[in-house]
Amino acid sequence: MRTESGPRVAVAALAAALTLGVAGCVPQDEPEASPPSGGGNAAEQLGQLTVATAGSMKGYSRNHFPHWRDTGKNCDVRDSILQRDGKDVKLSGCNVVGGRWESVYDGRSAADPSEVDIDHMVPLANAWRSGADEWDDAKRGDFANDTTRPQLLAVSASSNRSKGDQDPSQWKPANRSYWCKYAESWVTVKHYWRLTVTTAEKAALTDMLDGCRVGSES
Repeated sequence: MRTESGPRVAVAALAAALTLGVAGCVPQDEPEASPPSGGGNAAEQLGQLTVATAGSMKGYSRNHFPHWRDTGKNCDVRDSILQRDGKDVKLSGCNVVGGRWESVYDGRSAADPSEVDIDHMVPLANAWRSGADEWDDAKRGDFANDTTRPQLLAVSASSNRSKGDQDPSQWKPANRSYWCKYAESWVTVKHYWRLTVTTAEKAALTDMLDGCRVGSES
């Protein structure tokens, strides 16, 4: 069986692409492969963060971070995260009224959405102290409702309230197996939003990410 040489293949490919374009069916680019979990990319991002002392809480209010935004009739971002992170989720319209959730922070389970908190990976008050005080409320609202980065997570109410506004040098999940993902998520959020880290915070994150690499090599 005769095969076409390189130039003929290229011409055929170009013709096929033009045909698809005329038909209004343009193939989408292939998504980039996600880097393997192991802390490498997060470690690079951590190195790019500005180290600074924590800023003042002067003027802080959760009202400066308006949430939760509407995502449908009588439902909001909280409902969206509950639905994303839950199993066997029951809805009334788009409101989450039941399901099962397991908190990655401490392994606690819940069947009632009222027992589940939506945690901000980087707490609002921490963000305020690390640069968000200079944003306007619209940008702070984008941060507080960010469903694209790993900023929002359905967890047990007790773990969320234990965490408060503390950074990883002050609080880590009781579930040690989640430390790697926790550090990666924290860095991803701070890197995207260009927030600063303290010296102690960076040291704690570095240790946690080093643990990711050790785990991936074992």
